[in-house]
Amino acid sequence: MLDRPHPTPEAPTMDPFVLAKALSGQHFIGGRYVPARSGKTFPVVNPATGDEVARAAEGDAADVEAAVEDAARAQKEWAKTPARKRGALVAQCAAILRAHVEELGRLIALETGKALRTESRVEANTVADILEFFGGLGGELKGETVPFAPEVLSVTVREPLGVVGAIIPWNVPMLLMALKVAPALVAGNSVVVKSAEEAPLAVLRICELMNRVLPAGVFNMVSGFGPECGAPLVAHPKVRKVTFTGSVETGKIVYRTAAEKLIPVTLELGGKSPMIVFADCDFEKTLAGALTSMRFTRQGQSCTAASRIYVERPIFQRFVDAMAERVDKMVMGDPLDEKTDIGTIISEGQFEKVSGFIEEGRATAGANGRACSAMPTDPALRKGLFIQPHIFTGLDKESRLVREEIFGPVTCIFPFDDAESVLEEANDSEYGLAASLWTNNLKVALNLAHKLEAGLVQVNQNLVVQANLSYGGVKSSGLGKEASLEAMLEHFTHKKTIMVNMG
Repeated sequence: MLDRPHPTPEAPTMDPFVLAKALSGQHFIGGRYVPARSGKTFPVVNPATGDEVARAAEGDAADVEAAVEDAARAQKEWAKTPARKRGALVAQCAAILRAHVEELGRLIALETGKALRTESRVEANTVADILEFFGGLGGELKGETVPFAPEVLSVTVREPLGVVGAIIPWNVPMLLMALKVAPALVAGNSVVVKSAEEAPLAVLRICELMNRVLPAGVFNMVSGFGPECGAPLVAHPKVRKVTFTGSVETGKIVYRTAAEKLIPVTLELGGKSPMIVFADCDFEKTLAGALTSMRFTRQGQSCTAASRIYVERPIFQRFVDAMAERVDKMVMGDPLDEKTDIGTIISEGQFEKVSGFIEEGRATAGANGRACSAMPTDPALRKGLFIQPHIFTGLDKESRLVREEIFGPVTCIFPFDDAESVLEEANDSEYGLAASLWTNNLKVALNLAHKLEAGLVQVNQNLVVQANLSYGGVKSSGLGKEASLEAMLEHFTHKKTIMVNMG
């Protein structure tokens, strides 16, 4: 157990407000909570009420320097730890997180506005699952014997890269942190995470919980803003790998900085994912899948949200009407209320961005925007960042709502007449993260699955990221893969060749 003083409860707590205050003003560096060197903090706001619930440490280059130096020292010993033992320790972390699932679910609901029942509790469970998965892969860090000459033994070995800098977003911060931290640690690296400024609390608590098992300095976390905290982390000379999830614009900046150091990067940069529905589909299953695919329970704040839906013309209007009817039945309200299906948008800035897209769509001649569900009536939520989900039809294919990632509860639905035309429309995007196909014709499904320009194509389902399934996009959706053995081997180790002449 963590033998260093810390301000947070030892046991799981069901009061996220108390835990949020206990976490205020802290980084986690070198195995302990520490404030920002500057003493600065910034507010963490509950998006359902507009109330400040905590203060986060406002990190800068000095905090990054301390975190990376501690990580670099710790990594040398961590790399000497047998790989299966490293995996076993990560699996022990998973067991601790299992005991804290409800606590973490409530805390992430408080700071992000994601509904507890439909989103936040699910995410907390998935984090433990990811750590369990990678914890069992220590024995897979294998090399190969390479035929070269009879008198020469030639082998390859997998070695860690060193200090990994991980920058995570706010939409599913716990899950995306786990996808970066778990394989990096099992592979023998140490990690410094820069949390999203909108959602720094739950990931900070996870860092503390995992440090009850891990050696001090192996897993560190800093909070702060991109230019002041994220940029120094990417640029630090002792950071030998960067893994980033966020916007295309910021991803390009990260890539340029990493290129100056000639270090590897993994980038997951979003999407504009198409969902293609054929008339022969299982209608009820597809309809339910559309609600899941659009991530309405997360207010559409998902890289893989089906924000472009193409429906074969014979069932187009039936599908649009039925989808709107289903979304109307979803309850929008207090994220911590078990009755709530849909929570809030994360921040004022994101609220204004999404609202702007909706207003633009409504003002477009020939377009029809259907607002679904109902705004909460609780006076305590009057300042909450709630937006009604919108289903648009009649938009031009060049509309910004069709071309750009909205990252909100907005989807655009179009009719189509044949497979070739819909394939062309689906691929007509700068993004290529995910896609889904809904049909009972296996020949059509496999044909299109091979031709769709996306890193992940699902047929008759659209699940979120799952451990053991390679995840990552093409085109502007990013570089590299996450969530799989491949991700650990290819993105968190390098292959060294050793040759022994026995002649």
